[in-house]
This record gives sequence, C-alpha cells and structure tokens, in this order.
Amino acid sequence: MLKKLAMAVMAVAVFAATPLVTSGKAEAAGKTKIMVSAAASLKDSLDKIEAQYEKAHPTIDLVFNYAASGTLQKQIEQGAPADIFFSAGDKQMKALIDGGLISANKELLKNQLVVVVPSNSKAKLNTISLLTGPSFKKVAIGQPESVPAGQYAQQSLTTKKLWDPLQSKLVFGKDVRAVLSYVETGNADAGFVYKTDALTSKKVKIALTVGSFAHKPINYPIGIVKGTKHEAEAKAFYSYLQTNAATSVFKSYGFLLY
Repeated sequence: MLKKLAMAVMAVAVFAATPLVTSGKAEAAGKTKIMVSAAASLKDSLDKIEAQYEKAHPTIDLVFNYAASGTLQKQIEQGAPADIFFSAGDKQMKALIDGGLISANKELLKNQLVVVVPSNSKAKLNTISLLTGPSFKKVAIGQPESVPAGQYAQQSLTTKKLWDPLQSKLVFGKDVRAVLSYVETGNADAGFVYKTDALTSKKVKIALTVGSFAHKPINYPIGIVKGTKHEAEAKAFYSYLQTNAATSVFKSYGFLLY
C-alpha cells in the first residue's frame, strides 16, 4: 500500500514539474522575427501597421527599433541586427547604400517641417524670424548630426540667416519625439518637428509650416538590409509597406506619398 502511494506521489510530482506547452507558446516559438530599424517619427503609423500585418501573418513577429535615422544608420554600419531600414532622410539611406549594406530600396513617403508651440501658448509666430523675440527663450530642434528633422531645421534657419542669432536659445533632442516632448512639457517655447508628429499630440499646436524652399526635400526611403537572414520575409513586409493597406495608414497620420 505504501509502495503504491509513493508511486502515485512521484507520478504527480513528475507531471507538475513538466511544463505545459500551450498552442500560443508553440506558435511564438515558430515565429520568424523581422527587425525593423525605423525613424522615431514613424512610430504611431508603424504600430498600427504592425497589428494589421501580424494579424494577417501569424508566423511573423515584427520587432521595431525606433531612433533617430542617423543613430540607426550607425548601428547598422556597426553590425547591429536589422532586416529593414526605414529612414526619415535620404542622407542616411544613401550612406548605407554606398557602403554596400542595402539591397532593394525605394522612396516611399514625404513629410513637412513645422514649428510647434505649447497648446496654451499665446505667442504669435507667423514667421520663424520671430523666434529671436523675447517670447521664445528656448527653441528645440533635433541634433543636426544624427536627426534628419534637426538637419532640416538647421537648413531652414541658415536659409533665413537665423542659425547664428538663435544659438543661445537652441536645445537639442536625440530624436524628433524628444523635441516634441520638450515643447509638450514646457521645457521649450517652440520646436521644429514633422507635421505628422505634431498631429499626434494634443499638448502642442502648429504655429507655422516651414516653407519647403528653405530646406532639402523631406523624404522617407525604405530599404532591405543586405545580409538579412530572413530575406523572403523581409521582402514580403517591404512590399506590404508599399500597398494601399499600409499607405492608407501613413496618409491617415499626415504623411504624403512619394
């Protein structure tokens, strides 16, 4: 009797120690992970596209690395894992193409540069030259060395001969979303961001749209990183981003098609 009882207890212990493999875990284990290095300004639209795509492709796990395009460029150059690069500037994509690190690539979207102020601001700003006035003590822009939005802002201020006069007022963000946050929190009285970023926040308002003549075209190229271990899956998502299903999402967030 005692022997039978001991065997029963051992059987229960073995069963309890054995992990149950659920269908969900089994599916997760069989998924192909696609790494997408994307400009921070694309986050909202790509988050929505991610949900769409993964629902239609249950064996794919999209993983996004959002940062300034220049930062992402350097990461890829240094060997960081990435299957797709989605840049907010031609300069960063060209550097990777010239370095032999991108295979297929395409210009996909366009954007506009705007100046935002806190939603409760009463300061008037119908031209960027007014940023030199007393109403604007801090003006935020992306770090020009790595943030395309910062490069466009620098170009615009240089065109207007305001780059040097505004040096004492400038605060720099690591990406365009950091610039938006500075304005949202009142740590800057104005900031240069993309129109698409401005539209995501109720804490800021667009004070003016910067004339496109003042800076280089704001293009968003996409490319497949050469050497991806999941070429077929990367190509499939790359192609999907060019379909109406995806571009309609981009347009809903304020992007323009190239």
